[in-house]
Amino acid sequence: MTLERPSGAMIHVPVMPMEILSSLNISTNGIYFDGTVGLGGHAALILEHLSSKGHLIGTDRDEDALSYCNKRLSGFSTPISLFNDSYHNFSSILDGLEIDTVNGFLLDLGLSSLQLDSPERGFSYSIDADLDMRFDSSQELKASDIINYTPTDELANIIYEYGDERRSRVIARNIEKMRPLKTGFDLIEAIRKSTPPKHRDRSFARVFQAIRIKVNGELDKLDNFLSTFIDSLSIGGRIAIISFQSLEDRRVKHKFKDLAKEGRLSILSKKPKIATDEEMATNRRSRSAKLRIAERIA
Repeated sequence: MTLERPSGAMIHVPVMPMEILSSLNISTNGIYFDGTVGLGGHAALILEHLSSKGHLIGTDRDEDALSYCNKRLSGFSTPISLFNDSYHNFSSILDGLEIDTVNGFLLDLGLSSLQLDSPERGFSYSIDADLDMRFDSSQELKASDIINYTPTDELANIIYEYGDERRSRVIARNIEKMRPLKTGFDLIEAIRKSTPPKHRDRSFARVFQAIRIKVNGELDKLDNFLSTFIDSLSIGGRIAIISFQSLEDRRVKHKFKDLAKEGRLSILSKKPKIATDEEMATNRRSRSAKLRIAERIA
């Protein structure tokens, strides 16, 4: 199943849709917070199970995605509140709506199809574009700022910590030699000079991931959310988080375990759920997806 966005490009359905529906155990009149609402794929599935007494709240930092989502969800009778904001600001958003707790939180972390398919955004290393990589286009900090102005040792640490790239110091030194870098292909060339051929594709992905995470403060926002969500989740409410790389998954895993030890959360799957073979065959993005689910018990 696919949807067509206004530009005519095809957008696949969201990752692990049926698993998300069963994980959230949706209450017909419940309130659900989709913190990465994006193009509205998961949100539409949730809304199909909500009555007019329910409520869907969605946030996304990407204004283009949110605009598309707003149109996509306009036909549902359930009240919908969408915000151009980061999910880690959920508490102030709920306060503004005079809502104390929700029945479910959903996060689908990482890049969307829209972002990867928009060459001018600079997320893909297969298309030459300005070094941007911002989820929120109103944000001042761009990838080019980090790449061109971060001290070499600090840049190497960013690439190692957020990209798990062992050749980070060599790559950082070659970036320094080539400054100023203007486009993604400039960055690709710096990486190419630093890595043997058989490792280059992985290094391309790791470095672009590291810079993107730093630009958007992704891990800081996730840590902030994980440290505060529990009081806004109702007793019996569920939280479902899809991650696409180990840095995110480890944080979710450890926080769920900590809350379980405190007796506040029940982990519903000891190991993360993964997509079916059928989904992986038709949706490449699902191949690295890991879904962790938990329920508040106190």
